[in-house]
Amino acid sequence: MGECTCGGNHKSDMLIPMIGVITDIRTETPDVKTFRVVGRDGKKLFEHMPGQCAMVSVPGVGEAMFSITSSPTNKEFQEFSIKRCGSLTDVLHGMNPGDEITVRGPYGNAFPVETALKGENLLFIAGGIGLAPLRSVINYVLDNRENYGTVEILYGSRSADDLVQLEEIQQVWCKTDGVDVYLTIDREQEGWDGHVGFVPSYLKEIGFTTDKKVLVCGPPIMIKFVLAGLTEMGFTKEQIYTTLELRMKCGIGKCGRCNIGSKYVCKDGPVFRFDEIDELPPEY
Repeated sequence: MGECTCGGNHKSDMLIPMIGVITDIRTETPDVKTFRVVGRDGKKLFEHMPGQCAMVSVPGVGEAMFSITSSPTNKEFQEFSIKRCGSLTDVLHGMNPGDEITVRGPYGNAFPVETALKGENLLFIAGGIGLAPLRSVINYVLDNRENYGTVEILYGSRSADDLVQLEEIQQVWCKTDGVDVYLTIDREQEGWDGHVGFVPSYLKEIGFTTDKKVLVCGPPIMIKFVLAGLTEMGFTKEQIYTTLELRMKCGIGKCGRCNIGSKYVCKDGPVFRFDEIDELPPEY
């Protein structure tokens, strides 16, 4: 077998779970926690590129695919922001620093940060936990600032309490030169003096110029209306990238669970350009 170009692991090694030690757990929202993971040797488990995923497992409970939310430029650890929504995530949310899990990966393709996106102005649009896959890209871009143009980030959630990575957004992203951050929540909330309204409507209200590439991630209904809004504003589908992460199970295109048309999301995705999604059957 050949080498995986996004990390140097042999593909056969990607099937073997590595033991990961949780070194830190941050509570982001009432149902999202960010887990910092290293190997038993205290080092990063493997290399990855922004947008790739890994299979996280608690032996005896189950495993699932999650976005790697830390940037590849971080050489010390990897992070996963995980929403509590089932038996595996219930157990993960009950863990403490020092507990062990298993991790295998990296899986899937990445956002084209070294090719199609390099030298471009970038607009990131995220809703809720959809910020998780984009966080890796945003931090990669900020750590290689000279390789990219302007950076604009539009992020919204149900409430101020549901904004993921709020401290990093306010303390790092908002204070970086050449970066504009727009936050919004769905409904009025006591103590919130920022914008109120849904992401798609705020998108049109701001009226971004079309001289940029766009990266979108969030609930399917949000993506649908964001895409309609971007099209209305004059963006083409060739300018827009998103991730499809539903239904991934094995990570290597063998189980067929994530098959759609001629594609396997785990191998051909999870990152797709929107004109590529148009070629898929309408079930997605």
